[in-house]
Amino acid sequence: MRFSVAHELPGSPADVVAVWLDPSFHEGLDLPDLSRPEVVEASTNGTASVLRLRYEFTGHLDPVVRKLLGNRKLTWVQELHFDLATLRGRLTFAAETDPNRLYGDADATLESAGEHATRRLITGELHVRIPVIGGSGEKRIVPGLVRRLDVEAAALAEALKGRG
Repeated sequence: MRFSVAHELPGSPADVVAVWLDPSFHEGLDLPDLSRPEVVEASTNGTASVLRLRYEFTGHLDPVVRKLLGNRKLTWVQELHFDLATLRGRLTFAAETDPNRLYGDADATLESAGEHATRRLITGELHVRIPVIGGSGEKRIVPGLVRRLDVEAAALAEALKGRG
């Protein structure tokens, strides 16, 4: 299922990417229905940056999903590969236990929106490849995914104001 969000942020693209790729920003961020992340990797090589985070879902799980998981926790890894020169990147996420059943990816772009403003665009697709759940699972998950991106953007805006 496709999703798309756009956020106006107070700061230059360089300021936005500096906070967005900062592991400590994510470690202090409370997102709905998620644990705070474990930072798996945070690196920059030239203009290529990678931020890899591991999350655990802490919200309510559908009984069918709970049955499929058994005693396992629902965890996934989210990766942001971002080119600091082009201000474009790729956001991917996949369940750790069975990444072929729950996964997604998105294009992420930062654009200047004025002297001290940046527009963050994230457009992607979420896939649930579980019999019986599939499309209905995607329809239930995407609104929460979008809500978490909105919460992240609000926190990003606050952090940017604090820097300014």
